This record gives sequence, C-alpha cells and structure tokens, in this order.
Amino acid sequence: MIRSDSDKNWFAVYTRSRAEKKVQLEFELEEIESYLPLQKKLRQWSDRKKWVESPLIPGYIFVRISRRDYDKVLKTPNVVSYVRFEGTAAIIPDNQIETIKQLLRQHEMEIEVSYDNFKKGDPVEVMAGPLIGTKGKLVLFKGKKRVAIELEQMNLSLTVEVPLNEIRKVT
Repeated sequence: MIRSDSDKNWFAVYTRSRAEKKVQLEFELEEIESYLPLQKKLRQWSDRKKWVESPLIPGYIFVRISRRDYDKVLKTPNVVSYVRFEGTAAIIPDNQIETIKQLLRQHEMEIEVSYDNFKKGDPVEVMAGPLIGTKGKLVLFKGKKRVAIELEQMNLSLTVEVPLNEIRKVT
C-alpha cells in the first residue's frame, strides 16, 4: 500500500541532554522520518584540534509524522516531549525545515543559534570579552554574526561590535 505524504507534518521534539544522535538512531530503527541538523565545528582541546559534528539546535530533533505516529514518537527512549505552542504540538512548516537544510549546505559560514529575540532598541548586557558587564542598547544587526550596541556611559554614546553569542537581553 502506498501512503500519501500529504498527511504528514514536521514537529520539533525535545530530547534529553546530549541525546539527539541516539534519538535519531532510534527513529531510524522505528522508521520514523526525522531530521537532526548537524553542523561541523572545529573544537580545540588542550592537546589537539578536531572537527566534530554537533547539533545545530541542542536538545531538539525534527520529526515528520502523521497523527498515527504521534504517540510512537513520545515512547521513543530519550524523547522528552513535543515543542508546544498554546498547549498543542507546534507544526513546523516544510519551508522552515528546508531553510535550515539550505543554511547548513553553506559550508563557508558558521551558523549561530540565539534563543533571544533581539529587536532594535532592546537593552542588552555584554556577557564575555573585554566589555563584560557593560550595558547598552541594541542599535542594529550587522550581518549574521555580529550586532552593534550603543553604550551610554559618561553621557556619550559609543558603538561597538559584539558577537551575538556574547550578549543577552536585560529586563
């Protein structure tokens, strides 16, 4: 019997910490279509450097399932739950999964994931580097990896570029 893929949707699933690859293997064994976005990164240890594949979004894996496989996914070892929006499992549009795949095909750029939804004007604090602890205001995004913030010390404004992963929103 040939099944239609039109009744399937993408969902995001939370996994236990550092269990994304194990969950993907389990899904393969259970014949559940899944996608674990992996990114190659050069890691530095004290004695060597090595290229490793790590999850782009730690703790998440995507599944493309019909309603019939919904509970089967939850029973998979190391699966915690579905990502929910307003109480129900959030459906991820096909084009968003394709966008992630397309971004990962661009080998010359490293992708950084930020869990903060930064907007122009947001108050931010520098969390690392020589400006650690400095508070300011987000001025604009510059490319994919850097932001500029406005620092309001001594009654003047300085604009500096700080890597996105070194700032956080302040409330």
